[in-house]
Amino acid sequence: MRHAEFAPFYRSAIGFDRLFQLLDQSTGFDSESTYPPYNIERTGENAYRITLAVAGFSEGELKIEVKEQTLSVAGEKAAETGEKTYLHRGIAARAFERRFQLADHVDVTGAAFENGLLHVELVRNVPESKKPRTIAIGTSSAVQQIEAKAA
Repeated sequence: MRHAEFAPFYRSAIGFDRLFQLLDQSTGFDSESTYPPYNIERTGENAYRITLAVAGFSEGELKIEVKEQTLSVAGEKAAETGEKTYLHRGIAARAFERRFQLADHVDVTGAAFENGLLHVELVRNVPESKKPRTIAIGTSSAVQQIEAKAA
């Protein structure tokens, strides 16, 4: 697979360096494990849900952590007591760690575990200063009055 070069964009796109870093990192995710399977769904205008299929795990064996815009979900099975003989073992209960990159202003609001599915709720809270706003267009005399007051 070819590696894309984003260096030319760094010269003309101010403040988008995190985006290009994420694109660079995305090429390394191909070798990542696909376990456990998951869904990402949009539940509202600014609400999302990640659902992971974690059959065989209990709530105490799962850990959810958010650090520096990265959501990490890990599971580690407790050691089995007693000796069991399986004729077929198709339910994977191996340890895992799945990471998700969160966009700016996306917060984890809660998690629920039911029927072998772990649901992680996310909300995008954009501060008022970052929301789109309308700028009134005045006449040139209004601009001169503002400049005169500032001087």
